[in-house]
Amino acid sequence: MPEDWEHGGFGLYIHWPFCQAKCPYCDFNSHVVAQIDQKAWEQAYLSEIERVGAETHGRILRSVFFGGGTPSLMDPDVVDAVLRKVRATWNCANDIEITLEANPTSVEAGRFVGYRDAGVNRVSMGIQALNDTDLKALGRLHSAKEAMAAFDIARDVFDRVSFDLIYARQNQSQADWEQELRQALSMAVDHLSLYQLTIEDGTAFGDRYAVGKLRGLPEDDAAADMYLATQDICSDAGFGAYEVSNHAGPGSESMHNLIYWRSGDYAGIGPGAHGRLTLDGQRYATETPLAPGAWMAQLQETGNGESLRSPLSEEDQFAEMMLMGLRLHEGVNLERFGSSLDELRININYLTDVGIVYTDNSHLRLTPKGRPVLNAVLRQLLAN
Repeated sequence: MPEDWEHGGFGLYIHWPFCQAKCPYCDFNSHVVAQIDQKAWEQAYLSEIERVGAETHGRILRSVFFGGGTPSLMDPDVVDAVLRKVRATWNCANDIEITLEANPTSVEAGRFVGYRDAGVNRVSMGIQALNDTDLKALGRLHSAKEAMAAFDIARDVFDRVSFDLIYARQNQSQADWEQELRQALSMAVDHLSLYQLTIEDGTAFGDRYAVGKLRGLPEDDAAADMYLATQDICSDAGFGAYEVSNHAGPGSESMHNLIYWRSGDYAGIGPGAHGRLTLDGQRYATETPLAPGAWMAQLQETGNGESLRSPLSEEDQFAEMMLMGLRLHEGVNLERFGSSLDELRININYLTDVGIVYTDNSHLRLTPKGRPVLNAVLRQLLAN
């Protein structure tokens, strides 16, 4: 498989691990602490940017993504220092996308101007629901009114605003979800991430579900109907699904996430951050310690926040390209696989015959029938 990371581009992910509270459905690497030494975290990020920058000198950086956790708990001065270091380290694309995840509380909304002045040009808001009953059930700290107010401020401050919603929630009917989705689409948003509620092991919801105390979840068929309705409603509104769970108006797709899904390179900085870097012709997977204290201690002791750098075989890269690329409406560019594609032809032909995939301009894509069964498609394609 040829070295082709530039097809997807190069991005930077920065993980801020702290939240005000842990949501019961969340299995992300987030932590609640009484105090945060913002300056210490600033220095840690600057150190890691310098280290990774030395390895990737000369690359064009196409995106920066502050994820978490709740990055809108970062002081704007910290974000400013980080982005100054980024601009001094890499050549930045003229249209570089710089995204910061935010929770829609009034306190955090007041920071938006500071983030914009630092260079953030896109905000992704974790709204999750548009009514107070469901927000409370999801463990969110904001009300629907606060979410709307914060969204309005974000629209005034930033050119691009996205927000997340969760569907197939407890006691949610399809009619409820369709009404809520139409309301979201009417809010002058340009990007929506729409996720079906999943119950993950190790979360509060997972513990409740295991003992039969998480009631009111929709049956699988009802959740599937909500998914199909989501596709139709968003498509009719001009918000096609450019990825399985992500919908955008033309030109408003998330550049950073496209780097992931197109198998580009990205540096992952911060506790629990993953990365993919191609260096001297070899593609590596990188990881960092999950615990904030462990990551910080390792960085201070060794000057390196990575806990793992593992070379990826051609088979690993092939699997990742399929796992990520088939999530996209544009699909996977089969020309990237060269001769290794020959072994795949039988499976592709079978899935084409049953109407689940199709090939268009050298791209393998899911049909509408195939999208809800993506995991089964991947099992078939990646079978030995």
